[in-house]
Amino acid sequence: MQKEKYTKDLLDFIKRGTCTYTVKEEIKKELENQGFQELFEEDSWKLTAGKYFICRNDSSCIAFHIGKHYQNGFNIITTHSDTPALLIKPQNEIFENGYLKINVMPYGGLLNYGWLDRPLSIAGRIILKKENTLESKIIDLQSPLLVIPSIAIHQNEKANTSLDLNKQVDLIPIIGLKEEKDILRQMIAKQLNIKKDEILDYDLLLYNCEEPQIIGEKKDLLLSPRIDNLTSTYAALKAFLKISNEQNINVFCTFNSEEIGSLTKEGADSNFLMDTLKKIAASLKIDISTSLYQSFIISSDNTHAIHPNHPDLGDTTNKTYLNEGIVISKEIDSTTDALSSSIFKQICQKAKVPYQDSTSRNDMTTGSTLSGISLRHVSVTSIDIGLAQLAMHSSIECIGKNDVYNLYQAFLEFYQTTLKKEKKNTKLTY
Repeated sequence: MQKEKYTKDLLDFIKRGTCTYTVKEEIKKELENQGFQELFEEDSWKLTAGKYFICRNDSSCIAFHIGKHYQNGFNIITTHSDTPALLIKPQNEIFENGYLKINVMPYGGLLNYGWLDRPLSIAGRIILKKENTLESKIIDLQSPLLVIPSIAIHQNEKANTSLDLNKQVDLIPIIGLKEEKDILRQMIAKQLNIKKDEILDYDLLLYNCEEPQIIGEKKDLLLSPRIDNLTSTYAALKAFLKISNEQNINVFCTFNSEEIGSLTKEGADSNFLMDTLKKIAASLKIDISTSLYQSFIISSDNTHAIHPNHPDLGDTTNKTYLNEGIVISKEIDSTTDALSSSIFKQICQKAKVPYQDSTSRNDMTTGSTLSGISLRHVSVTSIDIGLAQLAMHSSIECIGKNDVYNLYQAFLEFYQTTLKKEKKNTKLTY
């Protein structure tokens, strides 16, 4: 796939992937269009060489391709599909001073001021009662519906000196100027052509509905909502769908809940990945311990580029730059070590894509990683990588256009690589 087409398709994916639930729907469509068979956890699996996927809790998804001449190892890429957002509370309508407001709570570590004065819409999951059964529906209201207005400079003398936003007061959006009961249920019922009383509950999030766009004098920057982490998710998905390595069992995994610590039944700190790998191994009658020894996990999530106005926030010797390659993160709490880093650097060299090493300043904390969390359950050689970006966890972020395509190229190479760990060395075959 050429760079310009890949970038255009990525922008379309970000526009449609407005929350973890709609991202899962987009991924499921792509997999089904490519002939992947959906499996279910409650069933016994009888697998042969072929293409399969499984979803959990309407949000996380694991897909795998079993090659005709598969060996024991798994080639795994993990990403996450959730992004920092504002989650709508159950009882949420507030009518004060002529404004209808919706009560929300922060989901993940928001860059608070990055959510002010933006056009916001609503997407997520609702639970419907159908006779004696419960049915989930994924929805996206798509149009701009809400805004969180900032306080004008004339009314806040500290706005340009010490902006300190209170999450309970300053991040509450307005949706209208008239008091209406059950406004959310009314809008959802109208879109789905159902009765509002059928809606029992919901997991609904606000998202920035501004369009992704390419900017810069050389058109070399991508400015978009949800760059963290849909750029990694899309690169891994497209590479996974492109490569059919008959020597490998290739695995694509996207988790929900990374932004809130992954401790959910569908997050990286669950049994989802390990149980799936165990069921694959049992069905194929291969030893799971031997398979994990020969496996490799790439955890792909974004990190911070050197800031144009605050270079002091980067490490002294390991700064990262936009459009200068895939970032290999090596922190005390990361899973990257010299072996996994060397394996991935060889893959990048084979793919002819640049890479750069990254560490944070010692006096700044870093977030947990998907592979670090997954290793609590799945002991596999692994690495933490990603892309350098600006304005992480704002409602709109910035990244290098070349980097997103380079990540895809590296993932293509990874999925067609077979890792062989022997007693005295490690070999990569292509």
